Amino acid sequence: MPELHVVITSTRPTRLGPKVAEWFADRARAHGGFDVVLVDLLAVGLPLHDEPAHPRLGQYVHAHTKAWSAQVERADAFVFVTPEYNYSAPPALLNALNYLFREWAYKPCAFVSYGGASGGTRSVQVAKMSATTLKMMPIPEAVSLPFVTKHLPDPAGPFVPDAPVDAAATAVLQELARWEAALRPLRRA
Repeated sequence: MPELHVVITSTRPTRLGPKVAEWFADRARAHGGFDVVLVDLLAVGLPLHDEPAHPRLGQYVHAHTKAWSAQVERADAFVFVTPEYNYSAPPALLNALNYLFREWAYKPCAFVSYGGASGGTRSVQVAKMSATTLKMMPIPEAVSLPFVTKHLPDPAGPFVPDAPVDAAATAVLQELARWEAALRPLRRA
């Protein structure tokens, strides 16, 4: 079964990403089309990009880069759970993308974005530019969560989706599975 990495991209102490990502990971497991792995960039702990050689060369010298490379290599698809910071993507996400090159290639990705009025959509637009440069396929389907706190009625409790959010998650997973299968021959070539 293909491996889907659901990636928490915010590393701030007050982040909401883990609750949103846990909900989506559970939703993806229920879908049944993927082995789901929850990845937290805070736990990955990458410093600002510090490899001496360009990522295209794959000549990694640091243990953290080698571990990140192996983790990304195992994945067949990604869902990036992302807030929006100042009309852009979280620095931890862009840093994590920039660390590697070939490991991302020919893998589909989708976004679950959250925030205030914009629902994190500007973050997604910025991240998509990096993703396509890395030869990933960002699918059009997405989950956008404007005013995300309405889905967190109990600050200590879980994320609570409504019907449209749940339907969007279903659409993302179905399309992600289609793209993963279509791109598989390119990854194996």
